[in-house]
Amino acid sequence: MQFEAASATAASSARHCVRYGSRTWTFGGALERARREKLDGLIFASSPVFTANAARIVELVQATGLPATHDGRVLVKRGALMSYRPNLNEIFQRAASYVDCILKGSKPAELPIERPTRFELVINMKAVKALGLTVPPSLLARADEVIE
Repeated sequence: MQFEAASATAASSARHCVRYGSRTWTFGGALERARREKLDGLIFASSPVFTANAARIVELVQATGLPATHDGRVLVKRGALMSYRPNLNEIFQRAASYVDCILKGSKPAELPIERPTRFELVINMKAVKALGLTVPPSLLARADEVIE
């Protein structure tokens, strides 16, 4: 689902997405392929595999010289460029209210499906400078955290 959403957004900007499945490649091989294919950037979807291998992934991504977005501040604090994801505290609070409703007798199937309403943007300025990028002041102003 994340790939389809990214693909649709990319298509609206006359770009395309290439999927590298986490079960069929090694991190180094996939990132080297991305560099060879001269991709404009990388998007790492939400995955425990990426979180568990954060240090190695950041190291390999930095070696490609490609900008990358990640799902979570863990990789950004380790040197990745940026992350953008739903605010997990809000999601956990909403989950707790669902549990409360269910314990009070509501049927789970009758509860509404909700989407996140708040998102977190974290930008690592060291990575920005290393990649030779410029971040617009309007984007920096919207960031929840800017790591110097």
